[in-house]
Amino acid sequence: MSPNGTDMSKKNAIDQEMIRQLAELLKETELSEIEIEQDDLRIRIARHAAPRMVEVAAATPAPAAAPLQPVAAPAAAPAADESHPGAVTSPMVGTAYLSPAPGADAFVKVGDTVKVGQTVMIVEAMKTMNQIAATRAGTVTRILVEDAQPVEYGEPLLIIE
Repeated sequence: MSPNGTDMSKKNAIDQEMIRQLAELLKETELSEIEIEQDDLRIRIARHAAPRMVEVAAATPAPAAAPLQPVAAPAAAPAADESHPGAVTSPMVGTAYLSPAPGADAFVKVGDTVKVGQTVMIVEAMKTMNQIAATRAGTVTRILVEDAQPVEYGEPLLIIE
C-alpha cells in the first residue's frame, strides 16, 4: 500500500496493460510513435523501423571497375513541399485516406479545383476519422501520399496552387 492508501500493485498492473495495448496499436497502425496524457500519467511509446534496402536497377550496365556512386537523396523534395505556400499538412500522426470509403472515388485528384474548407482527404488517428480541409482555394497540383499511408504530424499531404 502507498502512503495515501492506494494499492500500488493494482495501479502498476493497469499501467502495464495500457502500455501493452498502446504497443499493439502502434504495431497495428504502423505508426512510429504514440503519446498519451491522462491526469498525472504520461506515456510515450516509440519504435524505430529497420531501414529499408532499396535496389536501383540501371538501364545500361555500369562498367565493373566503376566505383558505386551514391544516389542523390530525394530528401530535398519533401523539404520543398513542406515549405510550399500551398502545402496542406497533416495536423496529426495517423493514416491518410484519399477517399471516404474503400472503393469510393477520391475526395480530390490532381487537376481538381478546390475551395477553402473543402475536404481533400481523411487522417485516421486512434480509430477517429479526421477530415482534412483545403487551406486555400486553387488547383490540386500534387498528391504526396498514397491511400492508407501512415503520416506524421506536419507531413505535407498535397499541394494546392
